[in-house]
Amino acid sequence: MDHKDKEKLFSTFPPVSTEAWEAKINADLKGADYNKKLTWKTGEGFNARPYYRKEDLDAIQYLDNFPGSFPFVRGQKINDNDWYVRQDIVVGDMSEANQKALDILMKGVDSLGFILDENREYSREDLDLLLKNIFAEMVEINFVCGKNALTVMENHLEMLVHYNRDFEKIYGSVDFDPLGRLILKGNYYRSEDEDFDMARKIIGIAAHLPHFTVVSVHGQHFHNAGASIVEELAFSLSAGSEYLTQLTERGLSVNEVAPKIKFNFAIGSDYFMEIAKVRAARMLWAQIVKAYGAGSEEICAMNIHAITSKWNMTVYDPYVNMLRTTTGSMASAIAGVDSLTVRPFDIGSEEPTLFSERIARSQQLLLKEESYFNKVADPGAGSYYIENLTDSIAAEAWKIFLEVDSKGGCLAALKEGFIQQVIRDTADKKNTDIATRKEVLLGTNEYPNFTEHIEKQPDPGVLLPEDQTGPDAIIETIKPFRGAMAFEQLRVQTDHYSMNHKRPVAFMFTYGNQAMRIARSQFSRNFFACAGYEVIDNPGFGTVEEGVKASLESKADIVVICSSDDEYPGIAPKVYEQLKDKAILVIAGYPKDSIEELKKLGISHFIHARSNVLETLQELLLRVES
Repeated sequence: MDHKDKEKLFSTFPPVSTEAWEAKINADLKGADYNKKLTWKTGEGFNARPYYRKEDLDAIQYLDNFPGSFPFVRGQKINDNDWYVRQDIVVGDMSEANQKALDILMKGVDSLGFILDENREYSREDLDLLLKNIFAEMVEINFVCGKNALTVMENHLEMLVHYNRDFEKIYGSVDFDPLGRLILKGNYYRSEDEDFDMARKIIGIAAHLPHFTVVSVHGQHFHNAGASIVEELAFSLSAGSEYLTQLTERGLSVNEVAPKIKFNFAIGSDYFMEIAKVRAARMLWAQIVKAYGAGSEEICAMNIHAITSKWNMTVYDPYVNMLRTTTGSMASAIAGVDSLTVRPFDIGSEEPTLFSERIARSQQLLLKEESYFNKVADPGAGSYYIENLTDSIAAEAWKIFLEVDSKGGCLAALKEGFIQQVIRDTADKKNTDIATRKEVLLGTNEYPNFTEHIEKQPDPGVLLPEDQTGPDAIIETIKPFRGAMAFEQLRVQTDHYSMNHKRPVAFMFTYGNQAMRIARSQFSRNFFACAGYEVIDNPGFGTVEEGVKASLESKADIVVICSSDDEYPGIAPKVYEQLKDKAILVIAGYPKDSIEELKKLGISHFIHARSNVLETLQELLLRVES
């Protein structure tokens, strides 16, 4: 091959400077505000630019590090990007749980999460039965057991000794998280001192197992209660730091404590942000552990289990949940987590079906076996966008971490109510954004399935925040919820009403300017379908009288006039006069020049892009049902 054929790709094109790009962009904007049009105002406390270039990496300090090296922003894996495919099993009958575990191990799972009843004592014989024929050196085994963590840890270690297992090949965890219990239930398992003393004892027992974690930080609690990505990260780091403080004060060294902590992060649909969150988490945790006097850089590595978000899951149009969990799975894999649980898509069911569990497993297996996400360490490295997001998220999370630290740490901030208030404020904003469709939940507040109706009333608990507050609570708790709940409650109300009555009907009164009537009827159909209404669209009426006649024949509860702003003053009064006692009249749009005149006439409902969709639909449903 001639040397000229070896020239770099695009080398014949002249380089384009940032100044040239900016000049071209500003020319195309024709005087429009650059920041308003192109800068993304994230909910994480910083703005994201419309594009990034190599020069935007110059100020980032960690880029010269390799995978497996401090501060571990690029992960701990050097030769690949493999992770454990985990599936959780709620344990009732030991034999049944064992049979299910053996079954799913043959279907691609290599990590088991046994969710045990914390109100039950588990003996060595119980664990023998639960783990029968499961080879501990080949499978990651995790126990979610609350206050029974010490007993489970003792029995599990005794089993490993009895069966002469190689401790270097044992991977897994016991999930002991007194701070997590305090956050959700408002009190400790026993008491503050007893719980942290128990954590110290469990760490002592687990010292024989170098790859076994026993103290958990559940960032997913913050996420599922409505916290932002930055807040979830900051509060998780604060909880981890609290464990370091409490346990080193009880005589353990940071070298003994840090490797025994596992962080459990929720991964939502904000793809690049979630990738950056995990990378930033590793970097910040490494710095925190180093500040505690870690004896080596390896001690500073973060153990991360990811679980797809529950906050963004929906009861209606549940198959869309597969898209959400796939996005979360991809983000988790690219970010380099150690293990991953994918939630089954049928969140509204009493319990997952075999089909939904299979889909959840297969999502991870496809990423490994067909997409090869497990082959390349830190595949996001060097991406101008991901690296800048990582740096920005780390900076914002660190600000919140320092604010918590200034209040005395995680425990003191919880007792003061600071963390709860921050999460509540963010959750309120998210709820408002969903109600006004600034944040889209596909199939819920945008593009719903028009034909989907729930005939069986779902468990009320599925539609309400999880208030796990105990009667002995000593602090305010956080309440996990799903962002879709308010819309789902409305839609369930419609479905329930329709079991004994005619389903509410919204009729599109399309008239006048063709482009506007089509655009506004599409908008309005989508709007009312979010409440589960039957929607009747029309190609366009030749006269007002023709439209009125069709509206009356449809026996519609709501008639939506879809036309242009200029035509509303001439159309709306005629329609209102003939239908005011027979249907609720709604104007699609906000004709500002004639709005006051129309309101004086008696028309009070206007739906448009800035409407609070939820409040409007709630108000209209009350009128329909009255």
